[in-house]
Amino acid sequence: MKTISGAELAPEHFDWSVEGKVGTLTINRPDRKNPLTFQSYAEIRDTFRALKYADDVKAVVVTGAGGNFCSGGDVHDIIGPLIEMDMPELLDFTRMTGDLVKAMRACPQPIVAAIDGICAGAGAAIAMHSDLRFGTENARVAFLFVRVGLAGCDMGACSVLPRIIGQGRAAELLYSGRSMGGAEAHAWGFFNRLCPPDGVLATAQEEARKLAEGPSFAHAMTKRMLHREWPMALDDAIDAEADAQAICMQTKDFRRAYEAFARKQRPVFEGD
Repeated sequence: MKTISGAELAPEHFDWSVEGKVGTLTINRPDRKNPLTFQSYAEIRDTFRALKYADDVKAVVVTGAGGNFCSGGDVHDIIGPLIEMDMPELLDFTRMTGDLVKAMRACPQPIVAAIDGICAGAGAAIAMHSDLRFGTENARVAFLFVRVGLAGCDMGACSVLPRIIGQGRAAELLYSGRSMGGAEAHAWGFFNRLCPPDGVLATAQEEARKLAEGPSFAHAMTKRMLHREWPMALDDAIDAEADAQAICMQTKDFRRAYEAFARKQRPVFEGD
């Protein structure tokens, strides 16, 4: 299998940096609260697909520049043109946005979102599909599709959001399009932790660093099983986890952990 370096990724429509084993993806259009364009949708999708082959990146942080996360699809660059498209073109677009979040879920690295300010529409979907979410009191999370005449069922929201915050709460947000404040998002379980605005990115990067230093093969297996087990019956899930854990027991990291424990040392994991 051909591998690439995370440093080799050179997107044009957002910022990308790698420090240690952590890659940070920053949506950087702060003058307009970091909206997405057709090009940035596709490039984010392609970046998460490529990360499968980036052995030097073990965790990913997603954030936005200038005090906001992402305001969703750009009104002028996306919504305006969509009005003029025919059905095949519209399906091409909606399937591309779906492919973005599929790529996030298929990406083996844990994804940690650092969320401040506006987190709306597709931005809320990107946050939702991250594995961990750190937010601020200033954050405003809105699945606002209904406010532009669209259904709440966008980019997996009707499937994933109820699993995070519960069916009734998700239904309220998806029907109303209202924003969920930072404290509410934390109380409802959407945010794993609340942080000060000047510390949320550093907190997310530190958590990503801890994950990156852990058993990355096992983390990838955990992520894969969290995704695969949603439609499974419990007995099937238990059997699938038995298979997955037996595979992890064949890794060198499992042996390293045992040998370090026997020496009363902290294990150093290498992801193999």
